[in-house]
Amino acid sequence: MKKIIETIKNIWRIEDLRNRILITFGILAIYRLGSFVVIPGIDPSQLAALQAQTSDGLLGLLNMFTGGAFSQASIFALGIMPYISASIVIQLLGMAIPYFQKLQKEGESGRRKINNITRYLTILITAGQAPGYIANLKATLPESAFLLPAGAFWFSSIILLVTGTMFVMWLGEKITDRGIGNGISLIIMAGIIAGLPQSLMQEFVSALGSTGGGLVIFMVEILALLIVIMITILLIQGTRRIPVQYAKRVVGNKQYGGVRQFIPLKVNAAGVMPIIFAQAIMFVPITLVGFSDSESLQGIAAVLTDFGGFWYNFLFFVLIVVFTYFYTALTVNPNQMADDMKKNGGFIPGIKPGRATADYLDAVMSRITFPGSLFLGFVAILPAFAMAGGVSIQFAQFYGGTSLLILVGVVLDSLQQIESHLLMRHYDGLMDSGRIKGRSSGSM
Repeated sequence: MKKIIETIKNIWRIEDLRNRILITFGILAIYRLGSFVVIPGIDPSQLAALQAQTSDGLLGLLNMFTGGAFSQASIFALGIMPYISASIVIQLLGMAIPYFQKLQKEGESGRRKINNITRYLTILITAGQAPGYIANLKATLPESAFLLPAGAFWFSSIILLVTGTMFVMWLGEKITDRGIGNGISLIIMAGIIAGLPQSLMQEFVSALGSTGGGLVIFMVEILALLIVIMITILLIQGTRRIPVQYAKRVVGNKQYGGVRQFIPLKVNAAGVMPIIFAQAIMFVPITLVGFSDSESLQGIAAVLTDFGGFWYNFLFFVLIVVFTYFYTALTVNPNQMADDMKKNGGFIPGIKPGRATADYLDAVMSRITFPGSLFLGFVAILPAFAMAGGVSIQFAQFYGGTSLLILVGVVLDSLQQIESHLLMRHYDGLMDSGRIKGRSSGSM
């Protein structure tokens, strides 16, 4: 406890770090307040049917990502997921279209152009999803819930939903620039944490009920959750160290090199991004159903949005494995690593510098990414097993899945940035046993 108090004092003494933390909490507070602002033209007292629709299943997960804004018919109802979808499309284009490949190599100017294109694409995606959301409102809520003429309501609601998503995206960018951690991830995390206290209380009340198993079962569930959290931390922090020998060089009267160092290759170099990308894809059927009355399409969508069903979890697992390889290929460049080692007089013992080193690093990354992707996918579908074991749907979402992986990854990343500020100013870090290993070295 003394160590924690002293660390908090050290954080408060650093003006820049203190301001960044206050800015982060302030922006997150604005986001949370905005999630309760109902779209004009809807009677807030008649949202019971929408809240019942989003109490479970994939819609419940989407509602959790938006911090309840989806079920509140809020101006932030679509949340940040359209931006995530746009980012997926742009990164896929970066692998196939030379223009985007050129932008990726232009450094800061190229990054700014890619960000602008992503913003415009976000507007288009949100404009496509907004009518589907409004159509769902029309089909779910009673006619008396709508206080404006149909034309005016559709037009104003689409504008507000698009504006709301763009404002949330802007808030995330401001956190990244002036706060602590990755802003987009923190906004998603804020929405997830908002539902945790209520889910925990509901599970506690249910456990104490006549058929809930009592306090012992509840404690077993909490213990299982803690075990899953520890496994998730190990998954995010796991590394494979590659030895690198640097040759001796003499420049003037000084000798350089002649030492052995290690390259830490992360087992999960992609971080939580494969989970976010895969989840964004899984939300597509919901949007399609909003535009169609086809019974066959609705039947397929019902199967693919069954949070505890086999096909939903199987497809989710496969997408996570695919996106893990995809995002690892984007973030880890064996050719660049091999060139850097060669320029600095380094080599891997037993491996020739240059192309052979790049092939070796690529082979190692492929070998460690495969089990890492399988394990990541397994943790992501753990909520289905938790529900099969009797845990309520709301609380089961924290037994692995997108929720837990994002929470753990974002918290570790933010703590690592705080620790970097402390160590840079010669203060003790957050941990006595060593530095925190977050995701910044890997994916975000």
